[in-house]
Amino acid sequence: MTRPAGNHSGASHAGTSHSGASHPAEFRGLPDLAARPLGGTVVWTTDDFFASAHNLINPEPAGHDPASFNARGKVYDGWESRRRRDQPGADQPAWDEVILRLAVPGVVRGVLIDTSHFTGNYPPYASVEATTLLGYPSAEQLRAATWTPLLAKSELAGDSENSFAIFAADQLSSHVRLRIYPDGGVARFRVHGEPVPDPRFLGGRVDLAATLHGGRITGCSNRFYSAPANVLAPGRSQVMSDGWENARRRDDGNDWIEVELAGAGVLHSVVIDTSRFVGNAPGAAMLSDADTGEQLLPRTALTPDTEHRFKIGSSATVRRVRLDVYPDGGISRLRVLGELGTAARDELARRWLALLPEQLAAGIAADELFD
Repeated sequence: MTRPAGNHSGASHAGTSHSGASHPAEFRGLPDLAARPLGGTVVWTTDDFFASAHNLINPEPAGHDPASFNARGKVYDGWESRRRRDQPGADQPAWDEVILRLAVPGVVRGVLIDTSHFTGNYPPYASVEATTLLGYPSAEQLRAATWTPLLAKSELAGDSENSFAIFAADQLSSHVRLRIYPDGGVARFRVHGEPVPDPRFLGGRVDLAATLHGGRITGCSNRFYSAPANVLAPGRSQVMSDGWENARRRDDGNDWIEVELAGAGVLHSVVIDTSRFVGNAPGAAMLSDADTGEQLLPRTALTPDTEHRFKIGSSATVRRVRLDVYPDGGISRLRVLGELGTAARDELARRWLALLPEQLAAGIAADELFD
């Protein structure tokens, strides 16, 4: 078995690090809010003549085939614009840009501008801005929106991971704009941050562990093959590396992950999905309250390559859960279905409103926040 190429946490393994922050690794443990597997997408770009801007948000590290050419030139796994020939005073801006819609609005804590394999054709500078629009704005509406700087025009290195922590004031960002000066190629663009979902869609029974709802991994015994954050992603996994898999244990212990839920709530059921894990699924699993140790699902046998659904009988309010697998092995998805408590819903609503631009927050009626 080989190590997979990448994971939904947004961590990339290509190139070297050219850091614009003191400790770039601090934000790279947060979800990549722009990642395609989470639901991020490219809305608009000025130019992607040589290579599509949609490559920017692919989850795996950029590949490179030195012998690959097409009618337009060298084929790159990334976004590449043509060479600008702007004259001084020309109407056109002296940069290229791409606008991305984040999978879920959030507070951006850092960005990774990866120029892997771009050597003589990378942009020497880049900047990042953000805006917040509710609903599904068009490209025209986004281009006309008010944008707030997250990263000032900063120097990039070629064939490198350029990491930048974001020190801007906390704000909710639904879309980000990457500008490169004046042109060139970027392999991958990661936008790491804290998801802040719209609380109006968190009423009733929901998956409290989902990344898109604010769930996050807070502890893990072993992540040798693939990251545990993958199990909180939407949809069903398509390949084995799109899940959490640990190394084979050679002792009498077992592996586990801990998940902080979107908020404290009463749980209804749990989905433990071993799809894509055939000869390496766990033999059994147990779910417990990570804070009190109460068993929510007793140790229960699992079947390989199967989506398991189990009812939870406890009426306790739970904030964090721990999933133990016995003795080791991989799962593709974990769903923790339940209802948020009143206090948790109020707290999420207050934070969401506080992070919204003032004019948007003013238009939200209190009775809209929950059904």
